[in-house]
Amino acid sequence: MTAVRKVAIAGSGVAGLAAAIQLAKAGVDVDVFEAKPELTALGSGISLQGNALRVFDALGAWDDINAAGFAFEGLNLRAPGPGAPVVAALPDLKTGGPDYPSSMGIPRADLARILSEHAQRAGARLHFGADISGLDARADGTVEVFVAGESVGEFDLLIGADGLNSKVRGLIGIETKPEPTGMGIWRAFVSRPAEVESTELYYGGPMYIAGYTPTGDDSMYAFLVEKAQDRFGLSDEEASRIMLEESRAYDGPWNAIRADLENGAHANYTWFTQHIVEEPWNRGRVVIIGDAAHSCPPTIAQGAAQGLEDALVLTELLVQRDAVDQQLWDEFHARRLPRAKAVVEASVQLGQWQLDGVRDADAGGLMFGIAQMTAQPA
Repeated sequence: MTAVRKVAIAGSGVAGLAAAIQLAKAGVDVDVFEAKPELTALGSGISLQGNALRVFDALGAWDDINAAGFAFEGLNLRAPGPGAPVVAALPDLKTGGPDYPSSMGIPRADLARILSEHAQRAGARLHFGADISGLDARADGTVEVFVAGESVGEFDLLIGADGLNSKVRGLIGIETKPEPTGMGIWRAFVSRPAEVESTELYYGGPMYIAGYTPTGDDSMYAFLVEKAQDRFGLSDEEASRIMLEESRAYDGPWNAIRADLENGAHANYTWFTQHIVEEPWNRGRVVIIGDAAHSCPPTIAQGAAQGLEDALVLTELLVQRDAVDQQLWDEFHARRLPRAKAVVEASVQLGQWQLDGVRDADAGGLMFGIAQMTAQPA
């Protein structure tokens, strides 16, 4: 017997869909409410570490994701300037264990499609254009959920997996919100030169970081990290031109990236943010997970992985227990809050060292410590 029979989930990102898959597989009646009018995935590609891949296997989606993405081992560091020589080839710790590659890149749209298909196949219902506008916690332990002011039913639990600007987080009175870290990132989805077989990073030159990650046989996403600026409201042509010009200090595969930008590859810009909800993530029968509860810069590529782990741990407890009680919430927070907080703090620290120009920081040691932690199942 599960602790819940009927669950509402706000948000169709990776955390929300992962929770939907696991609950629906266990026979729970699941409705996913997504504010956007259709399944979309902002950005270009996403980097996933082994611990995220381990979760996909638990969801039953690993084979499909493995077929759609680009798995690789290791990380190359290149120098800026002529020739962009590789100065270091670093191994990756297999945080998912020996059965999975250390890393994978995949187009965000493909990842969203695969998880959506698995959620619906398991029996979850997805509602688009359904922005949760209110909730009412009932004395009988249920939560009535409202969309556009109209009731959509009473549920045993509402999971707020509705992202950085979570509506559910505000509805339950949590005031913690994402704050800018001082860095901004350009991203573009481009073709993959044959020589790019893993993530490659360039340190030095005019950007804090320049790099790219393969996402498929013919695709990769490229990125430039700079000091946060007001880059919003630009036309597509202006955004592509700025990313192209800012990349000129970087040689090697960046020549092919610039050719794609010249031919109209779309560039988007966002700021890095960070937050961690320190207090419990639930208020009664409403709980937030993923980016609603914590966010961090992608300096360790653990943002999506931590949201996936939130979903896996929460659904494990809901399926194995027969009541939603304080013991369940205590175990959930004990297993998730310290781990997510460590990832957020380390990710922010790596960026802050660059902003402050610290040259003797033990970045490698910090990253290895997080990799060792995430190699242990959540």
